[in-house]
Amino acid sequence: MKKIFLLATAFAFTLTAMAQPAAPKADDVIKMNVETHDFGKIKQSVPVTYVFEIKNISDKPIVVSNASASCGCTVPEKPEQPIEPGKTAPLKVQFNAPAVGPINKDVYITLAGVDGPKVVHITGEVLTPEAYEEYIKTKGKAEKPKN
Repeated sequence: MKKIFLLATAFAFTLTAMAQPAAPKADDVIKMNVETHDFGKIKQSVPVTYVFEIKNISDKPIVVSNASASCGCTVPEKPEQPIEPGKTAPLKVQFNAPAVGPINKDVYITLAGVDGPKVVHITGEVLTPEAYEEYIKTKGKAEKPKN
């Protein structure tokens, strides 16, 4: 019985010693200037762009290993250099509306050594060129996309 107890204790100790701390989550190492950007009403087939800011809130450099989107009409451009502690870097997101209707797209930011992506969103409404011109007339002035 003593041998089984000693063997079980040694096994548990070995597992504990080999366990590595869990990787941090994205929200533990970065903070975004905004989580969602609303482009407002935009004209169909006219690209619009917004630049999210990624701030490194950790004490180590952060590498953005990938940036992707929920559809091909949304194209993010990730920072190429590591983001130093306390510094910010741009994440440029361009949206080109192929269809009329509401916009609700996700952009996934993958960080090296971090569990799960950080997700930011773009929203708005795409109007046909004719509907956009009518919208401009009824507003009394041209409303440019919110950049």
